[in-house]
Amino acid sequence: MKILVGYDDSKVTEDILKLAHKHALAFKADVVIVTSMEQSATLKKEDIDKAESKLETLRKPFKTDDIACETHTSVSYESPGEDLVRFAKDNDIDEIIIGFKRRSKVGKLMFGSTAQYVILKAPCPVLAVK
Repeated sequence: MKILVGYDDSKVTEDILKLAHKHALAFKADVVIVTSMEQSATLKKEDIDKAESKLETLRKPFKTDDIACETHTSVSYESPGEDLVRFAKDNDIDEIIIGFKRRSKVGKLMFGSTAQYVILKAPCPVLAVK
């Protein structure tokens, strides 16, 4: 079994990682922590390096319990939701764990929701943590 954790450095990240850790132990699963960054003129190499460094730190608790854990930093022209769904399809992911933020109806209409997109389009079950 493979569990994808969508990482975005939000307030719920710690809860998401704890849940992924529990599921990995319970189901003898591998964990893949993915952060998706949209390619833009303002994206700097330092931002990518910082994200990769943070992901490496997040692997440590999994390694301590002998849970296989990979990290991936994806820089793409796709939205983060599209990127995570594509990654899940391409890598035979069995479960996705993501966080979501509460937004107003207008905010959802104007900006969309990564979590909403992943929940509707993912090829596997999705756990959304608030």
